[in-house]
Amino acid sequence: MPSSLPVVPDIDEQLASRVAERLASVESELRESVATSDDIARWTARHLMDAGGKRVRPMLVLLAASLGDIDRDGVLDAAVLVELTHLASLYHDDVMDSAPTRRGTDSAHALWGNNVAILTGDFLFARASALSARIGAEAVRLHSETFERLCLGQLHETVGPTPSDDPFEHYISVLSDKTASLLALAGQLGALLAGAPEGAGDVMRRYGEKVGVAFQLADDALDLASDGETSGKTPGIDLREGVPTMPTLLIRRRAAEAADPRSREIVARLDGDISSDDALRELVAMLREDQALEETRDLARRTADEAVAILAELPDGPVREALTEFTRTLVQRRR
Repeated sequence: MPSSLPVVPDIDEQLASRVAERLASVESELRESVATSDDIARWTARHLMDAGGKRVRPMLVLLAASLGDIDRDGVLDAAVLVELTHLASLYHDDVMDSAPTRRGTDSAHALWGNNVAILTGDFLFARASALSARIGAEAVRLHSETFERLCLGQLHETVGPTPSDDPFEHYISVLSDKTASLLALAGQLGALLAGAPEGAGDVMRRYGEKVGVAFQLADDALDLASDGETSGKTPGIDLREGVPTMPTLLIRRRAAEAADPRSREIVARLDGDISSDDALRELVAMLREDQALEETRDLARRTADEAVAILAELPDGPVREALTEFTRTLVQRRR
């Protein structure tokens, strides 16, 4: 079983009980969805699943489905679908970022090499596609559009902004594609498949887009502020690969606009050799003390407020309250 099963938000007791019950079913279905007789894939495909996770995306499917009938056909499959897609993307991300750990354990590519990790991610994408086909044609369409955005987001992050692009706008667009698109799919599918009131699916899609960006901005701060034992990742590992984050973008802008020696020193270190663990630790320590960290948290909170404002279009009641609490939990978490 995962080491860190999700905690249902502090919400209406009856709703919380039902969501927790369905989350337990999601865990069981996740394992069944990757079952295989292949001697290699049966171990590699479960590696990150067994390492745990917050199950944020299945949770959102179930909360959105609570706007209608959470027990309707397809809802559970949708919750598994979005988590499988997320897990598949992590196998690929860790290869591209050269991440040594994920969720407190060795990353798949560190254990088995890049080729096995990439192909395992592909295997999980294939299983997710089979699930979308079981749900129906509309799920296939929405899932394929999301898959395309995941790929484009990773591509645009890898290539980086052009000289004519605003680096902040480019970064937010990457977050929208790499993270928010899957949360938008989770909210939309949950509402649609549960027979929620007309328009709820569109509200949940727009909410997912906004809360996904807030979630990733909070993660940018968390990646620097937390220790590796808490987060399950090496702090600041993206810095070594030159992957932009909101704190580093803010510092680069400050260094370019003002004669700030400290900002310029951080930029010099970002652009220098941080291949050694000592160099990376020193850089992370400097970033933790910089105001950009709190500015990033503030931006995450403001974006979360915008997501909550979208929820005002839903009927008042325990589900809307639960989604609001879910939003706060994502942004204020410590791991």
